[in-house]
Amino acid sequence: MTKRQIGFLGILLSPGALWILLFFLIPSLLIVVYSFLDRQTGGGVLWSFSTDAYVKLFTPNPNSPIINDFVIIFLRSFWWALLTTIICLILGYPLAFFIAQQSTAVKSMLIFLVMIPFWTNFLVRTYAWKFILNNNGLLNTLLHGLGLPRIPIINTPTAVLIGLVYGSLPFMVLPLYASIEKFDYTLVEAAQDLGANYFKVFSKIFLPLTMPGVVAGSVLVFIPVVGQYVVPTILGGGKVAMLGNILAQQFGSAMNWPFGSAIAVIFMILLMFGILIYFYFEREEETV
Repeated sequence: MTKRQIGFLGILLSPGALWILLFFLIPSLLIVVYSFLDRQTGGGVLWSFSTDAYVKLFTPNPNSPIINDFVIIFLRSFWWALLTTIICLILGYPLAFFIAQQSTAVKSMLIFLVMIPFWTNFLVRTYAWKFILNNNGLLNTLLHGLGLPRIPIINTPTAVLIGLVYGSLPFMVLPLYASIEKFDYTLVEAAQDLGANYFKVFSKIFLPLTMPGVVAGSVLVFIPVVGQYVVPTILGGGKVAMLGNILAQQFGSAMNWPFGSAIAVIFMILLMFGILIYFYFEREEETV
């Protein structure tokens, strides 16, 4: 490339680079720096080096010699994220396969239906689920009308799980569809000609070749759910605290910015680890 072409390319890339610098790199760097500073009473930080936030993060609770309260919340968030990912995979894989089998026009319509929820703010959609799951909401009204007992769902882990699955399912379906849609079905015919049954065809051929979509969808679901704040707050009534809730608490009512920053740093490490897994499988797909 000539110097003129390089300069022109730099001009085209500069707005995006400036955006990433101002709204991603600098804030992330500030969070890392804050995590190694002292806490200031009333909010903010004291500009003196300290590892107290990380010591507190990994110091066992006196009432529990093994783990502390943060680790419990982290493990809970990890479990909810893993459970949401598994449910979305179980629901999303058959749906993505069904969409991929349709004609071009029907595919476009079904993908459009999968993406429709993105047209509405996630907060509004979560409040809609609160209306549905409320003790006097749509679901319990229908049950009462059918002569069945009401089910107390709102402000329970079940309500949180429903909200997490609902909000995350499209992020699982779309990567799965993209991977399944490119699958070469002549491989299935060849395996069946060699005597393979449906289970072996799926486990030995179909699933491994669509694994990049499974991994991509799992990463896109798991990472955001670990730090979820809106769903546990609205549908869980604050009774099911997750990582996002404790982050909001530390930067809000607790006014402990270094500790909140240390939690955020751990979360960013988890995020980067998930992204590396995603890129690894993407590279494996390109080399196949």
